[in-house]
Amino acid sequence: MALSKETTANIVKKFGKNDKDTGSTEVQVALLTERIKDLTAHLKANQQDAGARRSLLILVGKRRSLLAYLSSTNPEGYSELIKKLGIRK
Repeated sequence: MALSKETTANIVKKFGKNDKDTGSTEVQVALLTERIKDLTAHLKANQQDAGARRSLLILVGKRRSLLAYLSSTNPEGYSELIKKLGIRK
């Protein structure tokens, strides 16, 4: 359930500093969020898929740790990112 190249490129353009910026925390969180949305939709249709459920939990944990890092290093960027992605209250 990997993201398509076009989707990845669009996310990198939107959240990265340039077109090749795939390593920044903001881009990584945005990519993980998109994958989490895809897996959540898959699990709604296939409730018994334990492998996908485990993968979803792993992705959520990675995103959580990246967001914790971002909030400690760049609080303004953190608040801006969660507003753009709509992942917190």
